[in-house]
Amino acid sequence: MKIGVLALQGAFQEHIKVFKGLGIETVEVRLPKQLLGLSGLVIPGGESTSITKLVQHYRLFEPLQELAHKGVPILGTCAGLIVMARHLTTNSIKTLGLMDITVARNAFGRQIDSFEEEINVPVLGKMPFKAVFIRAPIIEKVAPSVKVLAKLDNGTIVAAKQDKLLVTAFHPELSGDSRFHSYFLDMVRRKN
Repeated sequence: MKIGVLALQGAFQEHIKVFKGLGIETVEVRLPKQLLGLSGLVIPGGESTSITKLVQHYRLFEPLQELAHKGVPILGTCAGLIVMARHLTTNSIKTLGLMDITVARNAFGRQIDSFEEEINVPVLGKMPFKAVFIRAPIIEKVAPSVKVLAKLDNGTIVAAKQDKLLVTAFHPELSGDSRFHSYFLDMVRRKN
């Protein structure tokens, strides 16, 4: 098994560290040829406008869409969630349009409004997950084919899954808890 982490901008090193801690081979992805032979891919948090511009600049847009259409599991965290969304409530950045969700960018405010919160994620077990929200988006709407995995106490959707696509509005790689990465690896194993 080999997991690629899109390494154009953002928190890619932190994801690689988590996967290495789980004994998983990883590769930094910056060019289309680096997508070959991957078992799964992570689109990390960072700045969604920068990530989408770099995806287009390095001619990764169509190859990433093809990867998803082939059924290769993809995890998008924070900005990665935005990049994977089919619809955005504001801004006109061009997303990959992979997941049938509507997303609001920077829904909690500016950097200074970042926070951590213990959330319940039933697919990860009974123990709460410490979610780290940094200029985080939220999922405002989901299609019937999308399964909501976690909400805040006020009902705000912050994690979801559709087929082989998994997204979080927070940064699981910063939590010190590898359960989301392990859950993603289980999705990858079920593909094979």
